[in-house]
Amino acid sequence: MKKLLATVAIALVGTSAVAGGMAEPIEMAPVEIIEDTGNASSSAGLIIPLILIALIAAAVSSDD
Repeated sequence: MKKLLATVAIALVGTSAVAGGMAEPIEMAPVEIIEDTGNASSSAGLIIPLILIALIAAAVSSDD
């Protein structure tokens, strides 16, 4: 019985090790990624911080 189990175990391990060869590599054309900056302003990142500073300044000055 032990020899049968050992033979089955070796057969299972052996078949998974020889599962197949390497597949042919798939060649695909490179994809060009274009970022659209469209109507983005260069100062767009400055608007929100300036508004926050103005709101904080107004809140501090109104606490007299």
